[in-house]
Amino acid sequence: MELLHTDRVPAAIGPYSQAIKANGLIYTSGQIPLTAEGELVEGDIKVQTRQVLENLRKLLEDCKSGMDKVIKVTIFLNNMDDFGIVNVLYAEAFGDHKPVRSTVAVKTLPKNVLVEMDVIALPYDYQ
Repeated sequence: MELLHTDRVPAAIGPYSQAIKANGLIYTSGQIPLTAEGELVEGDIKVQTRQVLENLRKLLEDCKSGMDKVIKVTIFLNNMDDFGIVNVLYAEAFGDHKPVRSTVAVKTLPKNVLVEMDVIALPYDYQ
C-alpha cells in the first residue's frame, strides 16, 4: 500500500490520506469544493461541482492516472434536486468515458458543502 499526496488539491482535513494505491488501484478520499489552499468555494451546485471535479482531475494526474482511467465514482449530494446539474457537469468532465457510478443523497456533508465525490481509478502504468 502506498500513500499518495499532492499539494495541488486541499490537504486532508482529518486523519486520512488524499489517496492510496493498493493492489494496482488508486482510491481517493472524498473531495469537497475546497481550493488547494483549503479555502471553501462558495457558490451554487455548479460552482461547487466544478471545483470537486477539478480537484479529482488534479489528484489523479499527480497519482499518475486520469479521469479516463476512473473505474468507479461515488457522488454524495446534499440535495437530490441537484442531480441533473451535477450530471451535466460530470458528463463534461468525463467525456466519452463512462465509469460506473453511485449517487447518494445525504443529510449533510463536511463544511456544509453541496457535493462530495470520490473515485477508484487505474494508474496509467496498470498491467
